[in-house]
Amino acid sequence: MASLKEVRNRIASVNSTMQITKAMKMVSAAKLRRAQEKITQLRPYSQKLNELIAQVSENTEVGASSPYTQVREVNKVLVVLVTSDRGLCGAFNSNIIKAANAYIAENYAAQQSKGNVTLFTLGKKGFEAFQRRGAAVNPSYTDIFSRLSFETAKTAAEGIMESFAEGLYDEVVLIYNEFKNVATQIVRTERMLPLVNDGKQEATSNIDYIFEPSEEEILLDLIPKAIKLQLFKAVLDSNAAEHGARMTAMDKATDNGGELLKSLKIEYNRSRQAAITTEILEIVGGAEALKN
Repeated sequence: MASLKEVRNRIASVNSTMQITKAMKMVSAAKLRRAQEKITQLRPYSQKLNELIAQVSENTEVGASSPYTQVREVNKVLVVLVTSDRGLCGAFNSNIIKAANAYIAENYAAQQSKGNVTLFTLGKKGFEAFQRRGAAVNPSYTDIFSRLSFETAKTAAEGIMESFAEGLYDEVVLIYNEFKNVATQIVRTERMLPLVNDGKQEATSNIDYIFEPSEEEILLDLIPKAIKLQLFKAVLDSNAAEHGARMTAMDKATDNGGELLKSLKIEYNRSRQAAITTEILEIVGGAEALKN
């Protein structure tokens, strides 16, 4: 049985840890509200933009001339992975890393065996995990969430788009956590490049739009914007999902700390009672010895 001092030190340590987890939960709750507002406001715009591109591309062939819609034989692949900069958010990062490994093994095994699968990580945790494994990791935006903005995501997207247009990669895949609610994050895998209409976006062909300037000019301008917006949406989704995951993880950690604290207090009371009983026995034994 542990000594009273050891148990008291453990109780103090658990109390201190619980204060930290409670504070982290409150901070994540405050950040989550702001992050949730941002992604909720962006989703309708992103959806409408994709619908508009589907509508315009249905009526014109100009999309085929865009460097970002060129479908090529897939020899070199870039996997864009959105993780967090910090830990203590449960299985948030490990789920993304496992999903990326499984997706690459299932869809790009031949390319991976030739060393033609490159990872582009947004967030420190993904970068550190794959770097330890010796994977091909591109120079990445490992601190994107410390300066989260559309301009930062736009710069990252432009670098990816330029690499695709130059033929360095034949396909670009985006993997991230989509925010559903505080307790649920859904791992999403989307093709980022080439940008083609896969039928998921229905063209609103029953609406007769008037285009100014021409449909061709609009489409060539919208395609790069849609790609940049896709990456920015993934980053905002991941940011909200991270705070939700951390909030849930810290809440569970606090509850576990409370259970541990109860067991430690029971152990402390037992140790104290045992010490008192021992002292009483020693006193009684000494008194009996004096009588004899």
